[in-house]
Amino acid sequence: MPIAKQQITPCLWFDKNAEEAANFYITVFKNSKITRVVRFGKAGQEIHGGMPGAVLAIDFELDGQKFSGLNGGPHFKFSEAISFQVPCETQQEIDYYWSTLSKGGSEGDCGWLKDKFGLSWQVFPGRLLDMLRDLDREKADRAMSAMMKMSKIDLATIERAYAGK
Repeated sequence: MPIAKQQITPCLWFDKNAEEAANFYITVFKNSKITRVVRFGKAGQEIHGGMPGAVLAIDFELDGQKFSGLNGGPHFKFSEAISFQVPCETQQEIDYYWSTLSKGGSEGDCGWLKDKFGLSWQVFPGRLLDMLRDLDREKADRAMSAMMKMSKIDLATIERAYAGK
């Protein structure tokens, strides 16, 4: 059976630093690469203001997920309304992604952070979702209560709360 083609590619609007962002992201996530760079030409320069030869758009993959970065100017900014989730298996992974992605950005609550480009990320243990979906609402509520007190997620603390310890 053939592997399904990715039908939707997030396009991230940057002011002028799409290439810098893509190069940063491919160092953070394993199995990542730049796949294409499109440069401004002379056409349309009076409208877009891009210098011929400068990066207009850059396509990249983060662990198989395709993205496109666009140098569209300062008109739009990222907001928390869109974020990317990074489910982790271990505390070591949580610590790595948290410290790497938040460096130069800002830390939020409940595993949320903004990177130095203003993009929002959720770094959390993948099994947290199973805990929160547990039909035993007391266990799920204990896990939720523990998580709500955190900035960076502490997996062991949530697991203890979930277990009632």
